[in-house]
Amino acid sequence: MNPEYQKILKEIKRGQFAPVYLLHGDEPFYIEKIADEIENSALDITERAFNQNILFGKDITVGALISSARGFPMMGDKQVIIVKEAQQIQGFDNKENAKFFEQYFQNPQPSTILVLCFNENIDERKVWVKVLINKGVLFNSKKFYDNKLPDWIVEYCHLNKLKISYKAIQLLIDFIGNDLSRMASEIDKLMLNLKIDEEISAITIEKYVGISKEYNIFEFQKALIQRDVLKANMIVIYFAKNQKQNPLPSTMIMLYGLFCKMLLVHTTSDKSDKNLAQILGVNPYFVKEYLLAIRNYSYTKTFEVIHYIKLAEINSKGIDSGSQSEKNILQDLIYKILH
Repeated sequence: MNPEYQKILKEIKRGQFAPVYLLHGDEPFYIEKIADEIENSALDITERAFNQNILFGKDITVGALISSARGFPMMGDKQVIIVKEAQQIQGFDNKENAKFFEQYFQNPQPSTILVLCFNENIDERKVWVKVLINKGVLFNSKKFYDNKLPDWIVEYCHLNKLKISYKAIQLLIDFIGNDLSRMASEIDKLMLNLKIDEEISAITIEKYVGISKEYNIFEFQKALIQRDVLKANMIVIYFAKNQKQNPLPSTMIMLYGLFCKMLLVHTTSDKSDKNLAQILGVNPYFVKEYLLAIRNYSYTKTFEVIHYIKLAEINSKGIDSGSQSEKNILQDLIYKILH
């Protein structure tokens, strides 16, 4: 977990609120969590009807927002104003309006908790942002890298007193990707269905997340590594029948990532589990699969496969594909990979 995020969350839970929060970045998970925590804990339920406003940027102007922030709570000590998608505030890009922000942040209303949630990166060098730092909280929620996902899942489970198997972790990553909000949601859903001290296993995920035990991206990758022609083609057929759950772009990303990592293993002299795990950004548990993969695919073949994947990705966008369906594009690609 992001240590800065944890610090902010801890202060909020203690009732230590800043007058202004500027939350920005391209990873919405942490932004949403901080805003939700303020929304749910800053005021009593009885106070929220009068003193809590959840707004969207497109529905308010800079002037109206500042005016509301300078107002006073009704029959209470605090008012909370949360602006989601704040980058869409009317007049936000106007340089003159930046002065209104700057003036307010120099002397924010002490009885107001103003939370600005930007779903993009803000230039922290701007004057009004620098002024805010001295009076409030500035948090940049940076996009999460794929190689840190396993540790993030383990830590998220640990915080919720859950155990999870390595295979279950890989299944979640392959099925969900680095969408932290969805990942947390799926783990929360699993938590509600587990018995005390029960570990999250691949079977648990199959049952509650809806990933097929035999026909999922994890088993597809395994079939390709083992060069299991029959199983790989059965999974391709299953994917074609269930395109909503198994979109072709996601499958292409998995294939490209797999063979790029294999190429990396081929070119690495130190093939110890520890070194490969660090280079590949995977748990040492999965290193043996990559060692098997390079035995089944030579360096030259691996390089060729990456070329085939790039061509298939171009075809999937309707370029040089003729009347080929997604199923045919994937089947053709798998044939080239396995033969």
